Amino acid sequence: MLMAWFLSHLLLFCGFILAVPVIARMLRQRRSPAGTLAWLLIMVLAPYVGIPLYLALGGRKMRRLADSKTAIKLSEQVQPLPGRIQEMDTLLRSYAIPGASSGNQLTLCHTGEEGYKSLVELIEGAKESLWVSTFILHPDAVGRDIIDRLARRAAAGVKIYVLLDGVGSLHTNKMDLAPLLGVGAKAAFFMPVLHRPFRGRTNLRNHRKAVIADGSRIWAGGTNIATEYIGPVPHSERWKDLSFILEGPVVQHYQAIFHSDWLFTTGESLTLQRPSSNGTTPPMEEGLFQVVPSGPDANGDPLYAAIMAAIFQAKKLLRIVTPYFIPDETMAQALQLAAHRGVDVQVIIPQTSNHWLADLARGTYLRDLQDVGGKILLYQQGMLHAKVLLVDHELALVGSANLDMRSLFLNYETGLLIYSLAEVREISAWVDTLSIDCTSGVSPVGVWRDLSEGVARMLAPLL
Repeated sequence: MLMAWFLSHLLLFCGFILAVPVIARMLRQRRSPAGTLAWLLIMVLAPYVGIPLYLALGGRKMRRLADSKTAIKLSEQVQPLPGRIQEMDTLLRSYAIPGASSGNQLTLCHTGEEGYKSLVELIEGAKESLWVSTFILHPDAVGRDIIDRLARRAAAGVKIYVLLDGVGSLHTNKMDLAPLLGVGAKAAFFMPVLHRPFRGRTNLRNHRKAVIADGSRIWAGGTNIATEYIGPVPHSERWKDLSFILEGPVVQHYQAIFHSDWLFTTGESLTLQRPSSNGTTPPMEEGLFQVVPSGPDANGDPLYAAIMAAIFQAKKLLRIVTPYFIPDETMAQALQLAAHRGVDVQVIIPQTSNHWLADLARGTYLRDLQDVGGKILLYQQGMLHAKVLLVDHELALVGSANLDMRSLFLNYETGLLIYSLAEVREISAWVDTLSIDCTSGVSPVGVWRDLSEGVARMLAPLL
């Protein structure tokens, strides 16, 4: 009896001793109060579970990690900007994000079939290099097809570099990439899960997606390479997503981001290519885009700042398309204030996503927004994976980031801000087509569901 008492108190003491330095380290990180509280609860209530989890998953803005990556050097736009864009551009420049550049061309891929066709054309048309960055490259029929196409281009002399995320492509191994590696292509995994798991990096995932051909043309967006995302023919279980082909000055920004990620992962420096120019200066309102990288290697949280600024700037209309809707409290309040101001706020999400916990955590945020006049549309045709922010038909944001705390504060992401009205209108029209397949409104819930959502909401910063 005495021995049991002694051991229980010894374990309690050891747990406290372990927790103190870890909690001190956590408090020094710039986390949201909700995130800090969630980690504190799990470390205090279950230190032998919470502390290892935090050491593996708890990293965010890790200065040593960020400093180990080459600075992303993006070229500056020297032309003056239209007044309606100046405020956002000034904000992002304060985060060391280069200004917007004109003369770019964007082609939307409205379906997974269009996305596949555009990607294949990009690969087959490459003459010198293909840089591939994706969260998921699944070794299914579509993934193997893309690997084989890349291998054929490598055999023809095109330099191929493939960067996969260590978690997103957990089921993809070197054997799956053998056709590529056997003809001289190079592949690497960003932060493999089992590599130094207790250094706080396991939770920091590379969610960026871009395939860059010859340093001049890009296939990008939020789409991964797998059958559920893209394919040559329609598929009954294909997700609704949005990708795009991009050409112009901003291509070099995507190049610089890939270069930084590849150098960090492999230690190898790549040669950046400059996109060709015809020597003319395009009109400032045509093809006006701004690339916004975000993640542990960024100065602050520029993508989050841009979204918040856009919400506060909205005067008439605000459209959000996202697979997971888990904003932090500040963003949730900003959206509610926009609705109070009379802005037409609309959030389009899947009826049921592929992550049940995220669906549980979103409930109270959606109902709170609906209660103040926001509109919630539930997509009924399967999984909706697209990511779009649209403001007053004057500004659009597309890219890899979901509207959840993981994408906004943990993942490495890339967003593309679009200011030119022609492209914004096209994206707006695509968003409007989604509403055809949606039902409107979320229903009240019972006590047990409300309690479950409250627990999930408390854990939301850890998702």
